[in-house]
Amino acid sequence: MQLLRLAGVGADQPLAALIPLDLDALDRIEALLRLVQSLLGRRVSEDTRLTHQKRRRVRRMLQAVDARTNGASYREIAGVIYGRERVASEPWKTSALRDATIDLVKDGLAMVAGGYRTLLRHRRRR
Repeated sequence: MQLLRLAGVGADQPLAALIPLDLDALDRIEALLRLVQSLLGRRVSEDTRLTHQKRRRVRRMLQAVDARTNGASYREIAGVIYGRERVASEPWKTSALRDATIDLVKDGLAMVAGGYRTLLRHRRRR
């Protein structure tokens, strides 16, 4: 969200919001509502763009990318994210945890490269 204060408007004057009426307008309106609630000291409504599961996956993706860029192996990453005992309980080359860890790194790299913007949008029918 971009804020702009017009020349000649004092800091004690009310602000106005200009929201483009495009495909992201509903997301912007929700964000503006949360901003106003915060500015007025009211309880800020929950951000519904990310479910608990998506938040957990995003956190794991960032952990995986951070570890990988610092030289950790996929197996080491999986051990931290899923637990060393769970990783050691099955053959690594055919493990579903191996595939899941590789996907976390791949998706995390895509997010770091700009895909994070999709987190800011609700999935809506167009």
